[in-house]
Amino acid sequence: MLPDQRYQRIRALLSNFQQVTTERIATDLAVSRETVRRDVAALESLGELRRIYGGVARTDPEPEAPLKERAKAQREEKRAIARVAAQLLLPGQAVFIDAGSTVSLLAEELASLRGLTVITNSFDVALKLSVPDSQGQQRHHVHVLGGTPTASIAANYGASTVAEILRWRVDWAMLSPVAIAADHGASNYETGEAEVARAMAGQAGHTVILADHSKIGQRSRVGFCPVGGIYQLITDKRARKLAALTALQDAGCKVVLA
Repeated sequence: MLPDQRYQRIRALLSNFQQVTTERIATDLAVSRETVRRDVAALESLGELRRIYGGVARTDPEPEAPLKERAKAQREEKRAIARVAAQLLLPGQAVFIDAGSTVSLLAEELASLRGLTVITNSFDVALKLSVPDSQGQQRHHVHVLGGTPTASIAANYGASTVAEILRWRVDWAMLSPVAIAADHGASNYETGEAEVARAMAGQAGHTVILADHSKIGQRSRVGFCPVGGIYQLITDKRARKLAALTALQDAGCKVVLA
């Protein structure tokens, strides 16, 4: 990986998290700690981050990266997570799906199945699950939650979105957070995203968190589901050796590696 590519990956991590450890950067980029130190020094000289004990921090709060950019990161890991999550769902069940790059891949996995009732605020998820089969029949019942559209995330948010969620009671909530940690639970960067995810988790029989290894042990701005409220965390095999994953398991979180 070229230096400019590594710099971009570090910037992407800091767009989601206030702070990132050196260990996390090295794992995510598959490089040595010495390479991370050189890259961090270069970015600090440009004023793009500041070094702290054990890692780096943002110089100023930045919004989460647009969905199109996030979709490119850890794509194979996210695909594996989506495949495992899809196996939990059975025909006749109802499921909340929020917005994000991982759940967009989940929608692709579900598109070949039948018989689900899907309630989502994501335009991308809704469109992928609304494509008819070869006979022109709809495979699933899809309901798009109303609210205020947010172009960068391609989803609806707001008080009316939450109010509509509260009308439903479903079997599953499949949620993709910005971060998950033992002490903070699942969290998102934007308040609107967190409020929707919190409402979905509260109205579901089981809440499943879909989070690739780069999100494990991280904390974003707004928590929406404590570890005790998570039925299952599905992550990828690169998270196996992370101390933060062990901490989640010690806190009672059931973990499945995809």
